[in-house]
Amino acid sequence: MPDAPAPAESEPAPKRRGCLLEAVQTLLLTVLLFVGVQTFLVQPFKVEGGSMENTLLPDQHVLVDKFTPRWAPYARGDIVVLAPPAAAAQEGGTPFIKRVLGLPGDRIELTNGLVYVNGAALDEPYLHADAGSPEPTDRSPGAASTWLVPDGQLFVMGDHRQASRDSRSFGPIDIDDVVGRAWLRYWPIDAFGVLTIQGR
Repeated sequence: MPDAPAPAESEPAPKRRGCLLEAVQTLLLTVLLFVGVQTFLVQPFKVEGGSMENTLLPDQHVLVDKFTPRWAPYARGDIVVLAPPAAAAQEGGTPFIKRVLGLPGDRIELTNGLVYVNGAALDEPYLHADAGSPEPTDRSPGAASTWLVPDGQLFVMGDHRQASRDSRSFGPIDIDDVVGRAWLRYWPIDAFGVLTIQGR
C-alpha cells in the first residue's frame, strides 16, 4: 500500500513577516513619491468657475508645474494657479486660475476696453468672445484703471473678463502666492493639450 502524501508544510512565519514588511515598505515609498511629486514638481488642479473661458472650461483638469518657476520666472501670457488674495478669499480657500498680464515694473492701463502695458495695447487672441467680438476689458466699479506692478508681484486677469474677479479689483498679487504654471490640460480626454503661452 503506497504511503500517504505528507501534509503540506505551512509557510514559515519569518517568510510571511518578510513579505508583509516588503508590502508596507512599497506602500510607504509610493506615498512618499506621490507627496514629493505634488509638493515639488506637479499638482493636479480642477477648474472651477468660468473666469478662464474659453481657454479653460469649468470642471476641466490641468497639471500645474511647480518646478520650473524656481529658475524660469513667470512670463506675460502664463496661466497660473494662485492662492486667493485676502481681499477675494472664497469659502474654503479655493485657488484662483488666471493669466499673467503684468510683470514687476510694468505699468498697466485699462483704456477703451483694451489693456495697455507700458503704453502698448496687448494683443489678446484668447479673450472670451461675445457674439463674435472679444469682450472689452472694463475696470471694476470704483477701482483704479492704472497700476504700477511692484517688485515681487504680478498683475493677473481671467480670459473671460466679464466673469472674472482679478487684479482689477484686488490689485497685483504676490509671486509667493502663486502655486505654479498651468501647462497641460489632461481631462476630459477630448480637451487634452498643452497650454501655450500667449500675450507676451
